[in-house]
Amino acid sequence: MAKQYETVIGLEVHVELATKTKIFCGCSTAFGGAPNTHTCPVCTGMPGSLPVLNKQVVEYAMAVGLATNCEITRNGKFDRKNYFYPDNPQNYQISQLYLPICRNGHVDIETEMGKKAIGIHEIHMEEDAGKLVHDEWEDCSLVDFNRSGVPLIEIVSEPDMRSAQEVIAYLEKLRLIIQYLGASDCKLNEGSMRADVNLSIREVGEKEFGTRTEMKNLNSFKAIARAIEGEKARQIDLLEEGKSVVQETRRWNDEKEYSYAMRSKEDAQDYRYFPEPDLVPVVISEEWLNQVKSNQPEFRDEKIARYKEEYQIPDYDIDIITNSKHLADFFEAAVAICKKPKEVSNWLMGDTMRLLKEADMEPEDISFSPEHLAQLIDMLDAGAINRPVAKEVFEHIFKEDVNPKQYVEENGLAVVNDEGALRSTIEEIVANNPQSVEDYKSGKQKAIGFLVGQTMKAMKGKADPGMVNQILKELLS
Repeated sequence: MAKQYETVIGLEVHVELATKTKIFCGCSTAFGGAPNTHTCPVCTGMPGSLPVLNKQVVEYAMAVGLATNCEITRNGKFDRKNYFYPDNPQNYQISQLYLPICRNGHVDIETEMGKKAIGIHEIHMEEDAGKLVHDEWEDCSLVDFNRSGVPLIEIVSEPDMRSAQEVIAYLEKLRLIIQYLGASDCKLNEGSMRADVNLSIREVGEKEFGTRTEMKNLNSFKAIARAIEGEKARQIDLLEEGKSVVQETRRWNDEKEYSYAMRSKEDAQDYRYFPEPDLVPVVISEEWLNQVKSNQPEFRDEKIARYKEEYQIPDYDIDIITNSKHLADFFEAAVAICKKPKEVSNWLMGDTMRLLKEADMEPEDISFSPEHLAQLIDMLDAGAINRPVAKEVFEHIFKEDVNPKQYVEENGLAVVNDEGALRSTIEEIVANNPQSVEDYKSGKQKAIGFLVGQTMKAMKGKADPGMVNQILKELLS
């Protein structure tokens, strides 16, 4: 009988924190500046320069730890991790090995297999390294130190995951928690959230772990899922051939759907860790911890429960809206103005989602104001514009954040409620379409639809359809 294998997966997730400045200096953390423009003697590792810890980094790390049920280390410190690499300016990285800021936490996930708690071994703070830019033209590598010193937390899970589906559920849960906290935007494509996958396989029923490999270079959830399937198959093939898996770091190539060895996997002793001599210990008082606790936001699960009670909108809508902190904030702001949750939800679920998809954008990229959507909904509700006009105006709100009242006035799109003007237009249309009038009178109800259409055309879509119907029926009877 063929052997049955199970996959054992643990993740190391690096998250760039949303501070304005770096972890140990005052340089900007903004993404995408010209190479080496966000740098100073500290983050480029100049001799004699000294680090100073950014307090906000500690607060974000504590907030993430509290939200993932961790114990917070009250007396911590930083350590030096020594390694030589061209993008690492000091030839060491300031990190935390012995006393990480958070330990022994968990997050709850839900998949087709049901609910499961994924353990978090620890969360520690550290600085990011620079970035190597490979110049094909000159056939050389250049170093950009803008990212060097950007604050990171590394979230190290227990090896509790058994499938790609569980891994994605865990990452999505982490991403949402961190986005709700405002601690990071967690954009995988910009590298502000990166996951390294530690994976081994063993025979079903076996207690011992197999030899693990670590996979890097994973910048989307799809790539992570493909890399897990690819590495699992590769390790099973090795074992089936009687070979053994080598403990190493591998790089995943998503285009070729193949991973290749980068280097043998280092252990802690290879880095010669020792306490960072230039930084004082991190002491977290009861008062400071309580202050961070009191600033924790309402998270997604709590939001879902409140939305069900407060807004009476469908579960499906609630699920989509709360899946993005930005969208949930937008929804609540618009509802606070127009007091019409179902209408706001309909515009977000319908036209907004359609336009986002067409523009290949995420809900996070919505740049129009909740005030303008609420205004549009109020205008439609008051009968100042009709639905086709509202849809047209909304496209301009979405793209240019126009003021709907102003736009409707400037473009003459307001509904014509002047009964006299409307009646004379309808009388003319009735006179010009004797066949439709005849059809309607002989019982063909659909014929009135044609006459409504002709009226709307004549009125350039600005008539009130209810009023048009009313006048038509009156004239035809």
